Amino acid sequence: MKRQITALSLATLISLSGCTTYDAYTGEQKTSSAAKGAGIGAGTSLLLSYLSNRNKSSKERNKRMLQAAGIGAIVGGGVGYYMDTQEAKLRKQLRGTGVSVQRDGNNINLIMPGNITFVTDGRNLNSKFYNVLDSVALVVKEYNKTTIVVAGYTDSTGSHSYNQKLSEDRATSVADFLVNKKVNPARLEVVGFGEKNPVASNKSKKGRSLNRRVEITLFPITEQPQ
Repeated sequence: MKRQITALSLATLISLSGCTTYDAYTGEQKTSSAAKGAGIGAGTSLLLSYLSNRNKSSKERNKRMLQAAGIGAIVGGGVGYYMDTQEAKLRKQLRGTGVSVQRDGNNINLIMPGNITFVTDGRNLNSKFYNVLDSVALVVKEYNKTTIVVAGYTDSTGSHSYNQKLSEDRATSVADFLVNKKVNPARLEVVGFGEKNPVASNKSKKGRSLNRRVEITLFPITEQPQ
């Protein structure tokens, strides 16, 4: 599956208000580390900027997505309920897996730590993680009125070019897995951000571990005003 990967300038003010996370092990609502200043999930705003820059407008992007995927948009005020029910199912499916489910407005972000998704410096998925992605594929196929953006991130160890390529390859591995599980490729966008947009300090081992991640962000496809 051929994709164009674009690296973006990240000199963007990221708004962290309105973020809600749920503990991956208990499913209980808690204050996100993003809201506390760590920045997890700040990539949602970054991805909106990415999609906006990739296309002339969100209206044009949604129109193309609807045509390519052969699906309808979420109508009227049903967006919140649609994403609520999808979020609840994802939380149930992913509880205890180590994947965090985060809600930011009407967007859903799945944060997948690199230590459970890939072997160290590896680009191929850890086979123990297949069942987790099977669960993700099951839900996103059922709730198909979303754009799925798969974004890869690394820590700052190594060269910029190496980290950029690694983040792209890892995001592509996740996206390809979803496509192999019959997720419509027309819904998918893939991007690697390398060591940019860290969620923790790269000066500590724990911080670097948090920065090595793949995020799947689900954006609702809605009707646009004429």
